[in-house]
Amino acid sequence: MSTMMEKEEAHKLIDRMPQNSTWDDLMREIYVREAIERGLSDSKTGRTKNVKEVRAKYGLPE
Repeated sequence: MSTMMEKEEAHKLIDRMPQNSTWDDLMREIYVREAIERGLSDSKTGRTKNVKEVRAKYGLPE
């Protein structure tokens, strides 16, 4: 589920990037921002699991 993009925010993201950025750099920045926004949304709505629960599921030490 993608969040609505605001043009002004997209412009700010591009303006903060180095002059020699590539399309791949831009796509990475967009992906990271969307992933962070999705994680924050999940956190706010309680769709998260604590670390102990995840480690137990995959048999990892605490």
